[in-house]
Amino acid sequence: MGRPRILILGGTSEARLLAEALAARNDFDLLLSLAGRTEKPAAQPVPVRIGGFGGAAALADFLKAGGYELLIDATHPFAERISANAAFAAETTGIAAIALRRPEWQRRPGECWRDVQSIPEAIEALGPSPRHVFLATGRQGAHHAEAAPQHHYLVRSVDPMEPQLALDNVEYILERGPFTLEGECDLLRQHDIDAIVAKNSGGAATYAKIEAARLLGIEVMMVARAPASIVKAVDTVKAALAAIDHLFPPAMKRGV
Repeated sequence: MGRPRILILGGTSEARLLAEALAARNDFDLLLSLAGRTEKPAAQPVPVRIGGFGGAAALADFLKAGGYELLIDATHPFAERISANAAFAAETTGIAAIALRRPEWQRRPGECWRDVQSIPEAIEALGPSPRHVFLATGRQGAHHAEAAPQHHYLVRSVDPMEPQLALDNVEYILERGPFTLEGECDLLRQHDIDAIVAKNSGGAATYAKIEAARLLGIEVMMVARAPASIVKAVDTVKAALAAIDHLFPPAMKRGV
């Protein structure tokens, strides 16, 4: 019996850690797929495939042609289209599937959050008066700020905005997390930020801006996640490993 084949849809730190843990065990044939939206992705511990599949049906064909037995969706919590394609492909092929989703951030005492359902709603919620806004959504969706040009925007992303926003009052910074609380406080003070637009991504790498906003009394427009897909979800790498072992018990992998 050959090693079970697993396709991991990645792009998150959790995907990398899961791939690293599985690679160390050497009892699976692994492939990590990255969408290719980041110009210089972090190094990965397993073979990597770069680029999209061409839709849900094409992903299903890829799974069947490759003889994969498990699909793991460990993409960003806001990669709704990829997650929907993964759910469709798993259901169509009958292949087992797991979604690895880090827990959402929870509102803490003293935080000034305004819950919104989308980036356009967050931009509208800023109001008509000019504000200094930290647009911490990455490149995806940042163009919605063009609907409210009266504000001053600070846009942070891993890769450059191309094309840049059609705005007069905008600054760009290129940085990759994790970020520190001290650094985020300095950034918010330096740019006189009085509002933050953020996605509820969860995790520790980018949480410092939320903690800094609480300490400085800055309002956060918090974009909620879309409803979860039908794929069984776990919220930690440890839980994902346990789910994988349940699907493929050690004796099964040894061919006993």
